[in-house]
Amino acid sequence: MIKPEPKSYISAIHAYTPGKAKADDGRVLVKLSANENPLGCSTDASSALAAQAGHVARYPDPASHALRAALADTYGLEADQIVCGTGSDELLNLVAAGYAGVGDEIIHVNYGFMVYEIATRKVGAEVVMAPDDDYGTDVDGLLALVTPKTRVVYLANPNNPTGTITSDSEIERLHAGLPQDVVLVLDQAYGEYLDNDGAGSFDLARRHGNVLITRTFSKIYGLAAERIGWAYGQPHLIDTLNRIRGPFNVTSAGQAAAIAALADQQFVTHSREHNARWREWMTGEIAALSNHGLRAIPSAANFILVIFDGAVTAETADRKLVEAGYVARRLPAQGLGHALRITIGTEEENLGFMDALRAILDAAD
Repeated sequence: MIKPEPKSYISAIHAYTPGKAKADDGRVLVKLSANENPLGCSTDASSALAAQAGHVARYPDPASHALRAALADTYGLEADQIVCGTGSDELLNLVAAGYAGVGDEIIHVNYGFMVYEIATRKVGAEVVMAPDDDYGTDVDGLLALVTPKTRVVYLANPNNPTGTITSDSEIERLHAGLPQDVVLVLDQAYGEYLDNDGAGSFDLARRHGNVLITRTFSKIYGLAAERIGWAYGQPHLIDTLNRIRGPFNVTSAGQAAAIAALADQQFVTHSREHNARWREWMTGEIAALSNHGLRAIPSAANFILVIFDGAVTAETADRKLVEAGYVARRLPAQGLGHALRITIGTEEENLGFMDALRAILDAAD
């Protein structure tokens, strides 16, 4: 049968697979697989969402004017150098669409966010994967791969799925080694979990014409269901993204909720402190299990990547944790079949998860 055939580079894409929330038998699990905020979102944001229920027949503000103004005020930025998107995912895809195509190359680090590869292949560009340094960014290894065909470099900081952090000085060195016509995308989906809120990257974008910062309301702000992201950079970068983004890409309810979430920085601080406390606790608990071959990669995000190098494999642990009612994230397609990425949950979830994991390891002795 003759049928339409997609472009060969589209057929090469492996669709994004989200973290599981249910077992195969339909049981609802304690979900520690998607890096969501276990504390939910600001009550002010919830109220703002509800207040929009009577306005669903009208299109949203296509330029998100009020939201961009609120972002500029909160982060000390210029509102006309911000663009909003359907999550930061849309904006990450738009960078590839705006600056690369067939015959071009886009670089991202080994163990990087899987959307980078999808965005690259979607425009027919070649994926170039840089080596890692113990699951972190190897700046020299990345720079060694830059060629005249390089158009975009993606770097998540903190990195997903490893949680590793690249220092401001190393990012400066990376940027200094790139040609000025290569876009350096600093994906800061987890930036609000940093003590300095990633301010150095904003400064870099303010000083240079080829740096774009992306952020999201899906993580610390707890608005994952509303799909709200934003990017900051020089006007010519923002203009490119505005030319090809969806015309009404952020809903009215999403814009209202995001504005309210920005105004409630007490909730953000509480979320950051909760995460830091329980991330440190869980890291210590994993360290105590080193005799079972477990190692936690130092994390600056709201999750921990745990390497399994003992009698109990990550695959076995994953299966038995689901049996116990918990689900983490195993990523064999990204070369991390030997690890589990574990989101920091509520106190009850964290305690229960570690009890379940210890029981699995002890039973194997």
